Amino acid sequence: MKNGLIIWNVVLTLVAGYLLFNQFSSRKGSDKGSKISVNDSIVHNGNFRIAYFEMDSLANNFDMVKEVKAELTKKETENSGVIERMAKGLQEKYLFYQKQYEAGTLTQTQYEAASVELKKMEENIRVKKEELDRDYFDIKTRRENEVKKNIEGFIKDYNKNKNYTYIMSYEPGLFYYKDTALNITADVIKGLNVAFPSIKKKTK
Repeated sequence: MKNGLIIWNVVLTLVAGYLLFNQFSSRKGSDKGSKISVNDSIVHNGNFRIAYFEMDSLANNFDMVKEVKAELTKKETENSGVIERMAKGLQEKYLFYQKQYEAGTLTQTQYEAASVELKKMEENIRVKKEELDRDYFDIKTRRENEVKKNIEGFIKDYNKNKNYTYIMSYEPGLFYYKDTALNITADVIKGLNVAFPSIKKKTK
Protein backbone atom coordinates (compact mmCIF):
# COMPACT_ATOMS: atom_id res chain seq x y z
CA MET A 1 0.00 0.00 0.00
CA LYS A 2 2.67 2.45 1.03
CA ASN A 3 4.87 1.72 -2.03
CA GLY A 4 1.96 2.47 -4.33
CA LEU A 5 1.38 5.83 -2.64
CA ILE A 6 5.10 6.66 -2.77
CA ILE A 7 5.22 5.94 -6.52
CA TRP A 8 2.18 8.17 -7.05
CA ASN A 9 3.87 10.97 -5.02
CA VAL A 10 7.07 10.75 -7.06
CA VAL A 11 5.13 11.07 -10.31
CA LEU A 12 3.08 13.96 -8.90
CA THR A 13 6.24 15.72 -7.75
CA LEU A 14 7.94 15.40 -11.14
CA VAL A 15 4.89 16.73 -12.95
CA ALA A 16 4.50 19.62 -10.53
CA GLY A 17 8.20 20.40 -10.81
CA TYR A 18 7.93 20.56 -14.57
CA LEU A 19 4.91 22.87 -14.37
CA LEU A 20 6.67 25.10 -11.85
CA PHE A 21 9.70 25.38 -14.10
CA ASN A 22 7.55 26.33 -17.09
CA GLN A 23 5.59 28.88 -15.11
CA PHE A 24 8.66 30.64 -13.74
CA SER A 25 10.43 30.49 -17.11
CA SER A 26 7.49 32.14 -18.87
CA ARG A 27 7.39 34.92 -16.25
CA LYS A 28 11.13 35.45 -16.08
CA GLY A 29 11.15 38.32 -18.57
CA SER A 30 8.36 40.25 -16.85
CA ASP A 31 9.77 39.73 -13.35
CA LYS A 32 13.37 40.81 -13.98
CA GLY A 33 12.93 44.11 -12.19
CA SER A 34 11.20 42.71 -9.10
CA LYS A 35 12.73 41.07 -6.06
CA ILE A 36 11.05 38.32 -4.05
CA SER A 37 11.75 38.05 -0.34
CA VAL A 38 11.70 34.46 0.96
CA ASN A 39 11.23 33.56 4.62
CA ASP A 40 9.53 30.85 6.69
CA SER A 41 6.08 32.34 6.07
CA ILE A 42 5.95 33.08 2.36
CA VAL A 43 3.54 35.72 1.14
CA HIS A 44 3.44 35.90 -2.66
CA ASN A 45 2.21 39.08 -4.29
CA GLY A 46 1.00 37.29 -7.43
CA ASN A 47 -1.54 34.53 -7.96
CA PHE A 48 0.86 31.66 -7.32
CA ARG A 49 0.18 29.79 -4.06
CA ILE A 50 1.30 26.34 -2.98
CA ALA A 51 0.55 24.06 -0.02
CA TYR A 52 1.54 20.56 1.00
CA PHE A 53 0.49 17.70 3.24
CA GLU A 54 2.58 14.99 4.90
CA MET A 55 1.83 11.68 3.17
CA ASP A 56 3.23 9.59 6.06
CA SER A 57 0.96 11.34 8.55
CA LEU A 58 -1.99 10.95 6.20
CA ALA A 59 -1.30 7.23 5.73
CA ASN A 60 -1.08 6.75 9.50
CA ASN A 61 -4.18 8.75 10.40
CA PHE A 62 -6.67 8.52 7.52
CA ASP A 63 -9.28 5.94 8.54
CA MET A 64 -9.71 4.69 4.98
CA VAL A 65 -5.99 3.91 4.69
CA LYS A 66 -6.13 2.06 8.02
CA GLU A 67 -9.09 0.04 6.77
CA VAL A 68 -7.36 -0.82 3.50
CA LYS A 69 -4.19 -1.88 5.34
CA ALA A 70 -6.23 -4.13 7.64
CA GLU A 71 -8.13 -5.60 4.69
CA LEU A 72 -4.91 -6.37 2.78
CA THR A 73 -3.23 -7.84 5.86
CA LYS A 74 -6.24 -10.11 6.41
CA LYS A 75 -6.16 -11.17 2.75
CA GLU A 76 -2.43 -11.94 2.96
CA THR A 77 -3.02 -14.09 6.05
CA GLU A 78 -5.89 -15.96 4.39
CA ASN A 79 -3.86 -16.60 1.22
CA SER A 80 -0.86 -17.80 3.22
CA GLY A 81 -3.13 -20.14 5.16
CA VAL A 82 -4.49 -21.69 1.95
CA ILE A 83 -1.01 -22.35 0.56
CA GLU A 84 0.29 -23.65 3.89
CA ARG A 85 -2.58 -26.16 4.13
CA MET A 86 -1.99 -27.36 0.59
CA ALA A 87 1.76 -27.64 1.23
CA LYS A 88 1.10 -29.59 4.43
CA GLY A 89 -1.17 -31.97 2.52
CA LEU A 90 1.59 -32.53 -0.03
CA GLN A 91 4.15 -33.19 2.68
CA GLU A 92 1.89 -35.68 4.46
CA LYS A 93 1.16 -37.50 1.21
CA TYR A 94 4.88 -37.62 0.39
CA LEU A 95 5.72 -39.08 3.83
CA PHE A 96 2.92 -41.62 3.44
CA TYR A 97 4.35 -42.94 0.19
CA GLN A 98 7.90 -42.68 1.50
CA LYS A 99 7.08 -45.04 4.40
CA GLN A 100 5.47 -47.53 2.01
CA TYR A 101 8.48 -47.39 -0.26
CA GLU A 102 10.93 -47.97 2.61
CA ALA A 103 8.80 -50.85 3.88
CA GLY A 104 8.84 -52.42 0.42
CA THR A 105 5.05 -52.50 0.15
CA LEU A 106 4.86 -50.09 -2.78
CA THR A 107 4.65 -51.81 -6.16
CA GLN A 108 6.13 -50.26 -9.29
CA THR A 109 2.68 -49.37 -10.55
CA GLN A 110 1.79 -47.77 -7.22
CA TYR A 111 5.14 -45.93 -7.18
CA GLU A 112 4.48 -44.44 -10.61
CA ALA A 113 0.93 -43.46 -9.64
CA ALA A 114 2.25 -41.87 -6.44
CA SER A 115 4.80 -39.84 -8.42
CA VAL A 116 2.06 -38.57 -10.74
CA GLU A 117 -0.14 -37.68 -7.78
CA LEU A 118 2.62 -35.77 -5.97
CA LYS A 119 3.56 -33.82 -9.11
CA LYS A 120 -0.10 -32.98 -9.63
CA MET A 121 -0.38 -31.71 -6.07
CA GLU A 122 2.74 -29.57 -6.57
CA GLU A 123 1.28 -28.13 -9.75
CA ASN A 124 -2.01 -27.39 -7.98
CA ILE A 125 -0.14 -25.44 -5.30
CA ARG A 126 1.71 -23.40 -7.91
CA VAL A 127 -1.49 -22.62 -9.85
CA LYS A 128 -3.38 -21.75 -6.66
CA LYS A 129 -0.62 -19.42 -5.48
CA GLU A 130 -0.61 -17.59 -8.82
CA GLU A 131 -4.40 -17.28 -8.64
CA LEU A 132 -4.30 -15.90 -5.08
CA ASP A 133 -1.47 -13.49 -5.95
CA ARG A 134 -3.43 -12.12 -8.92
CA ASP A 135 -6.54 -11.73 -6.79
CA TYR A 136 -4.55 -9.95 -4.06
CA PHE A 137 -2.90 -7.62 -6.57
CA ASP A 138 -6.27 -6.75 -8.13
CA ILE A 139 -7.76 -5.93 -4.71
CA LYS A 140 -4.67 -3.96 -3.68
CA THR A 141 -4.67 -1.92 -6.90
CA ARG A 142 -8.42 -1.24 -6.72
CA ARG A 143 -8.33 -0.17 -3.08
CA GLU A 144 -5.24 2.02 -3.52
CA ASN A 145 -6.93 3.73 -6.47
CA GLU A 146 -10.01 4.33 -4.29
CA VAL A 147 -7.82 5.95 -1.63
CA LYS A 148 -6.08 8.10 -4.24
CA LYS A 149 -9.41 9.10 -5.82
CA ASN A 150 -10.89 10.16 -2.47
CA ILE A 151 -7.79 12.17 -1.53
CA GLU A 152 -7.86 13.92 -4.90
CA GLY A 153 -11.60 14.60 -4.56
CA PHE A 154 -11.22 16.07 -1.09
CA ILE A 155 -8.25 18.23 -2.13
CA LYS A 156 -10.26 19.58 -5.06
CA ASP A 157 -13.19 20.54 -2.79
CA TYR A 158 -10.85 21.86 -0.08
CA ASN A 159 -9.15 24.17 -2.57
CA LYS A 160 -12.37 25.79 -3.83
CA ASN A 161 -12.02 28.60 -1.31
CA LYS A 162 -8.27 28.34 -0.67
CA ASN A 163 -7.10 29.18 -4.21
CA TYR A 164 -3.83 27.28 -4.07
CA THR A 165 -2.07 26.84 -7.42
CA TYR A 166 -0.63 23.50 -6.28
CA ILE A 167 -1.27 21.20 -3.35
CA MET A 168 1.45 18.58 -3.13
CA SER A 169 2.20 15.58 -0.93
CA TYR A 170 5.49 15.71 0.93
CA GLU A 171 7.79 12.69 1.09
CA PRO A 172 11.19 12.76 2.86
CA GLY A 173 13.98 12.91 0.30
CA LEU A 174 11.93 14.59 -2.42
CA PHE A 175 12.16 18.14 -1.04
CA TYR A 176 15.06 19.77 0.78
CA TYR A 177 13.07 22.62 2.28
CA LYS A 178 9.49 23.10 3.32
CA ASP A 179 7.75 26.13 4.77
CA THR A 180 5.71 24.78 7.69
CA ALA A 181 3.28 27.68 7.31
CA LEU A 182 2.08 25.92 4.14
CA ASN A 183 1.45 22.57 5.86
CA ILE A 184 -2.25 21.62 5.54
CA THR A 185 -1.86 18.02 6.77
CA ALA A 186 -4.14 18.47 9.79
CA ASP A 187 -6.90 19.95 7.62
CA VAL A 188 -6.63 17.15 5.08
CA ILE A 189 -6.68 14.34 7.66
CA LYS A 190 -9.58 15.89 9.58
CA GLY A 191 -11.60 16.53 6.42
CA LEU A 192 -11.03 13.07 4.99
CA ASN A 193 -11.98 11.33 8.23
CA VAL A 194 -15.14 13.43 8.54
CA ALA A 195 -16.08 12.45 4.98
CA PHE A 196 -15.08 8.77 5.35
CA PRO A 197 -18.42 7.44 6.70
CA SER A 198 -20.25 8.76 3.62
CA ILE A 199 -17.48 7.39 1.40
CA LYS A 200 -18.03 3.91 2.89
CA LYS A 201 -21.77 4.10 2.20
CA LYS A 202 -21.15 4.93 -1.47
CA THR A 203 -18.79 1.97 -1.94
CA LYS A 204 -21.14 -0.59 -0.37
